Amino acid sequence: MSATATVAPKRKLRPARKQVAEGEVDKSEAIQPGKEYNIWYNKWAGGDKEDALANKTLSQTRCIIARDAGYTRADATGNKYCCLFFARGCCPYGHECNYLHRLPLPNHVLPDNSRDCFGREKHGDYRDDMGGVGSFNRVNRTLYVGKIHESPDKKQTEETLLRHFGEWGKILRWNILYNRGVAFVMYDSELNAQFAKEAMANQSMDGDEILNVRWATEDPNPGEKKAEARRIEDMGQKAIAGMLDEGLVEAAQTVRALEEGDEQDFYHIEHSKDNEEDEEELPEQPSDEDDKEQRRPIKKVKNTNGGFFDADALDNLKFYAELAKKQALEDQERVKERKVPAKPAGMASLLGGYGSGDDSD
Repeated sequence: MSATATVAPKRKLRPARKQVAEGEVDKSEAIQPGKEYNIWYNKWAGGDKEDALANKTLSQTRCIIARDAGYTRADATGNKYCCLFFARGCCPYGHECNYLHRLPLPNHVLPDNSRDCFGREKHGDYRDDMGGVGSFNRVNRTLYVGKIHESPDKKQTEETLLRHFGEWGKILRWNILYNRGVAFVMYDSELNAQFAKEAMANQSMDGDEILNVRWATEDPNPGEKKAEARRIEDMGQKAIAGMLDEGLVEAAQTVRALEEGDEQDFYHIEHSKDNEEDEEELPEQPSDEDDKEQRRPIKKVKNTNGGFFDADALDNLKFYAELAKKQALEDQERVKERKVPAKPAGMASLLGGYGSGDDSD
């Protein structure tokens, strides 16, 4: 009985779902304390901070990726920004929306790093309450989650946190401060952290809490700072290396190694055995008797160190480099030894030939 290979069916693309109908969401604002509207914080000024957190209302909608995600007009037009209202679960346009209705992909690259994944402009510094869009001066992948209703079982609290926040991207680390209702969640990508911050704002998990999701402050741990700096440096190097031609990198490293005289710093290339040739000596090149002592045979040997040039090729290059340097010094000496041409005779010398200095007639 022969086994037949089963081919997995291709996943069909589906249009994005319209999350709400127009006019379904109540957009009336709650009573705000204070009489002045702060455009920086996007809220009314005045009132106590604790009262402001206590007066928050539960969000009327919520995004469910498995149900709502799909293609939109942005997939055809090339728009790289996600829909903010889709993240909040209240986009009425569905597949007709001009923004993406899906999570940022791992290789997602924004056209402008000064904007977040929704296209909103970042600022030079964070707000005092660590809310808002964020800052373009620091890559922040960690969210502060407050007002958590903890379960008596710590395992259950951890599972609930990871289930709700893991929906928005890969989580690298998390830390729950038990008996305080606070947790920190670090994502693999900053774009996923931006999406999760908007998707979970004023939401609840398994309890009846209203989450307070903000940006986390910088970790004061020196080890974490060094690790983050190395990560950013590695990402930059990979991005630059991906844009360069391998042949150009090889040539640049070879020239630098020749200039510095470091034979061990060559760009190594994997070579096949078919291209390896046994050692053979080429005949001496014919030359004049004066230059005969400065020339020597060139050897073509088997490359044993896997580098761009073998040892004899390096010796030949150094030999000709020293020879060229020596010839340049000799040319400079010849220029210095050249006689300076005599200056043209002046008027005094011309008159002296006629005996103008003689008193006799």
